[in-house]
Amino acid sequence: MPAAGSAPSSWGGHDLPAAVLAGLGTCLPVTEMDNAALVARLDTTDEWIRTRTGIAARRRAAAGVSMSDLACEAGANALRSAGLDTVGGVVLATTTPDRPCPAAAPEVAHRLGLGQVPAFDVSAVCSGFVYAAAVAAGLITSGVVDSVLVVASELYSRIVDPMDRGTAVIFGDGAGAVVLRRGTVAEPGALLAFDLGADGSGRDLIHVPGEREQPDGPRWFSMAGRRVYLRAVEQMAASTSRVLKDCGWSPEAVGALVPHQANGRIIQAVAERLGVPSGNAVCEIARVGNTSAASIPLALAAALATGQLAPGARTVLTAFGGGLSWGSAALIWPQLRSVHSEF
Repeated sequence: MPAAGSAPSSWGGHDLPAAVLAGLGTCLPVTEMDNAALVARLDTTDEWIRTRTGIAARRRAAAGVSMSDLACEAGANALRSAGLDTVGGVVLATTTPDRPCPAAAPEVAHRLGLGQVPAFDVSAVCSGFVYAAAVAAGLITSGVVDSVLVVASELYSRIVDPMDRGTAVIFGDGAGAVVLRRGTVAEPGALLAFDLGADGSGRDLIHVPGEREQPDGPRWFSMAGRRVYLRAVEQMAASTSRVLKDCGWSPEAVGALVPHQANGRIIQAVAERLGVPSGNAVCEIARVGNTSAASIPLALAAALATGQLAPGARTVLTAFGGGLSWGSAALIWPQLRSVHSEF
């Protein structure tokens, strides 16, 4: 078993290239909507929402705030955290772009003053942050760029039916970002292993209908709750097990399991299935809700602020989302500070 703060010795060389986490930034809308505000218009109660989701409140962006606005705030905060004013590229994960075309990442790069760096979007719904981090790590380790700003930003309040109890109580708006730089597997913060997967046969379990499916009327986000719950627990647990095997870590040795913040019961079920100590599973959904691709960086920042995430901790990120898609990543948590702002 590798010592905390080091790469697995089975890899044979600690000078192997890796993408290293160097900065973390987040942004949330100013407006908080608690459960009481939803109870007034939906056939539900505060107790029902809390017991089934673990959510007490979520953030809602003001009418004039765009997904790109939140992305720029989070991205700028991640750059401040890393002590950098430029990076070699931008990868943006979102399910709620400001427009179908063009991608938002070039605009974000421009607004952040990063120049004409490569910039593109990734669409993997709630798995988006892990997918974007894997793509960015590939760009870094292959030598295409030396650093990447990975941003995940969502405005689910724009695609969720405000009268649908099954989704309106769950989703919130927010953004998170990390800076990855070129380094070696021996460094704290090095992304040591990834696991990605998808199953298109489940494409209708989490989706927003297109014009062919629904030519008239609003096209709201929908989710088959019970079936998604079962698949999410199964795939996040299996994916996490694969990266643990790659790193030579036992579940009991995981200092921080950071799942996509889908709901409290899913997070608990994943930890139990894996055998990760329950206190080591990060659950920061109560005040921000499910923020889709942005949920993992937001959870990382919250856990860092409370001390649940500490330097040297064996850390695993895992997510499940539409597609269906899933992914996990492992790292030794580095020494860094998170920068947060509200918009």
